[in-house]
Amino acid sequence: MSKSLKVYIGLLVLVIGFILFIESIKTQPINWSKTYNEKHKSPYGTFVLYNELETLFPDSEISTVNKTAYEFLDGNYDFDEDEYNVNGTYIQIEEYATIDQSSAEEMLYYVSLGNDVFLSTNTIPKIIKDSLELDTNSSFSFKGEATFKLANPKFKSDSLHIKKGLNNVYFNKLNPNNTTVLGTQKFGDSTHVNFAKINYGSGTFIFHLQPITFTNYTILKPKNKSYIEAALGYIPNKNIYYKSKNRVGTNLGSSKMRFILSKPALKYAWYLGLISLLLFIIFNAKRRQRIVKIIEPHKNTTVAFIKTIGNLYYETKDHNNLISKKVMYFLEYIRRNYFLDTQILDDKFVKNLSLKANKKQEDIKILVNKIAYLRAKTNCTEQDLLDLNKLIEDFYNS
Repeated sequence: MSKSLKVYIGLLVLVIGFILFIESIKTQPINWSKTYNEKHKSPYGTFVLYNELETLFPDSEISTVNKTAYEFLDGNYDFDEDEYNVNGTYIQIEEYATIDQSSAEEMLYYVSLGNDVFLSTNTIPKIIKDSLELDTNSSFSFKGEATFKLANPKFKSDSLHIKKGLNNVYFNKLNPNNTTVLGTQKFGDSTHVNFAKINYGSGTFIFHLQPITFTNYTILKPKNKSYIEAALGYIPNKNIYYKSKNRVGTNLGSSKMRFILSKPALKYAWYLGLISLLLFIIFNAKRRQRIVKIIEPHKNTTVAFIKTIGNLYYETKDHNNLISKKVMYFLEYIRRNYFLDTQILDDKFVKNLSLKANKKQEDIKILVNKIAYLRAKTNCTEQDLLDLNKLIEDFYNS
């Protein structure tokens, strides 16, 4: 190693060490973003609530849901028994709830079978609003402070006052035949309903339009404890399925790069190191070996092999053999991708495949009938092979 290179490396180490020292003594700013993430200890995370669920609901089994409501509920639905394998209360706390159309429909069906959903959000999906005959409104003519109260006289002294971070969202339409008002909010001189329980089928929806109520910032204030406990007390003491803000595959907490990039000091040091390495390569790297001989890669003969086999079958006119293999490969595709039993191709199989593949049941019925017909047929024609191939290709591509 040359003397000049040692000097460069020494300067680089000093610079990185200086940056790390400055970052280590710098006061980290408070993150005021509204994450509603159960792993965040920032003011508007839900770390405290999430970790107190076992204390608040000692007789309930607490489960964390890292999927959408549709993926979680539909994946735990027993089509034979027409019931869910998970029963209890689904909880989601988020300022602007990310609930897609399929998830909203699945929630409605889940509640109709005797379960419960607790939603604390500023936004309720339109399909849920229409189904429950409710509507919300928002007003921007407020100072940012509000007082929340519970409707039950038993909790008349358990009010909650929040000074910032609020959105003045409230119910402006409720069906009195299926609704129980649980609480109100007062912005200035205006008082509106923001907390309600609505019966649907054999279960209930519980809505709280101010999710900031359940964040770390609000819960850790001693005066707010009674209101929050009373509000959560309306959740039935059943199994609880808590919707996480961290989806499956996005939690990279064990990744070294995730940790490095999350710390400004390490991030700058990493980028500086990469830049220094790149400059070293550009100005110091020299070719120290002879030119490497180019070796041609092996030719891919797979396509030629497939063409040869295809021509062989075509020349022999063995349509029954080709049809048998097409059916065998198609059913293997169904087992591998949709985890369905393909031994019996009955109406139940058609229904399950339609639901899992998100395709029309009529089209799948035609394909299954064609397979059954060709399996029973002794001498299949070229047209039979073409028809079957078209139906299978339509299934793959539709």
